[in-house]
Amino acid sequence: MSNKRLLKVLCAAEAAGELDEPTTSKRRYWVHPLNSDREKNNNFLEFYGNIRKHPEKFFEYYRMSVRSFDELLAKIRQHLTKEVTNMRNPLSPEVRLTVTIRYLSTGTCFKAMQFDFNIGKSTVAQIVKETCQICWTVLQPTEMSPPTTEQWLDIAEHFYTSTNFPNCLGSIDGKHIRCKNPQNSGSYFFNYKKYYSIILMAVVDSNLSFVCIDVGAFGRESDSNVFKQCPFGKKLYANQLNIPEPKCLPNTDDSPQPYVFVADEAFALHKNLLRPYPGRGLTNTRRIFNYRLSRARRTVECAFGVLSNKWRVLHTPLLVEPDFADDIIKACCILHNFVRKRDGYNFEDMDTSYLVDGLSNRGPGVRSQGIEVRDSYAEYFMGPGSVPFQYNKI
Repeated sequence: MSNKRLLKVLCAAEAAGELDEPTTSKRRYWVHPLNSDREKNNNFLEFYGNIRKHPEKFFEYYRMSVRSFDELLAKIRQHLTKEVTNMRNPLSPEVRLTVTIRYLSTGTCFKAMQFDFNIGKSTVAQIVKETCQICWTVLQPTEMSPPTTEQWLDIAEHFYTSTNFPNCLGSIDGKHIRCKNPQNSGSYFFNYKKYYSIILMAVVDSNLSFVCIDVGAFGRESDSNVFKQCPFGKKLYANQLNIPEPKCLPNTDDSPQPYVFVADEAFALHKNLLRPYPGRGLTNTRRIFNYRLSRARRTVECAFGVLSNKWRVLHTPLLVEPDFADDIIKACCILHNFVRKRDGYNFEDMDTSYLVDGLSNRGPGVRSQGIEVRDSYAEYFMGPGSVPFQYNKI
């Protein structure tokens, strides 16, 4: 077990007093009298049937269309269906999915949700955790699968159409997700922004969809170190991402250039990973390159904004243990892809079975190769790849 996972296990074991975690104290009731007449009242069934008749309200409540919700429910229904016992009837898949989506879309605490659904606080926590894990397990192979060479080419084509940056395969950045500091974790989760966080590292395409994510790094770590240690970064530096062969840039017929990812100054330069020129007093060539790279890189910032505004649990500190927080973040990301592909509204880690651990780190000379590639792109943007300046009269 890695040091990161070991610390999380230890933190979870010590977190018996977490605000949103079910406690191990002796239960006074098996089912609280306040919730005992839940089936008799049928409040949820009445509400669920009525809101489906109003698609705009349904989208506002569930953050997705009726058609998308039905498709999602059909995919995970068998995993959410529980066995009927002599003790009590289980909650329906519709209730379980609704509870989870409302938690992700509002960020309210489990204690408040128990009164909305007449379900115990510990049951709400268990439902959310299980459903988040199921959503990731079921949807990841189709909604965030490892891209093939043909898919990389398609991503690059759309990137060039939307940002005028050729041979671009994605934008990379990290986002700090606020969390409650686990007990006995020291300063591992305390970041340079002066709050506790878990890092979401993401690769995003031009449609603001996540190509790959890595979740769970400590907030104290830098984006560059997180990327180098995550499975996607290891695969990139080992040339094992099925990246297409170098191709001539548009309007040129010589000097093929490699396909690249774009990132900010926090990341190390590589032949397949470009960052801006540092410093002040830059030449026009370098300033224009930085501007064009920024236009392509902003897609990941926009994706983080859309993700957080749609699933507002990411706007509030996650008051759960670290492993539970990882499940929540991964569920938000995979649901983001699922809904965006079907509804298109602008409102780690990836299943790493295909990503091999223990890959060698960056080899010698990759930084010098990255400098050459960056200089070639900068000269291209001043020549065949230049974009005419358009002046709009007011």
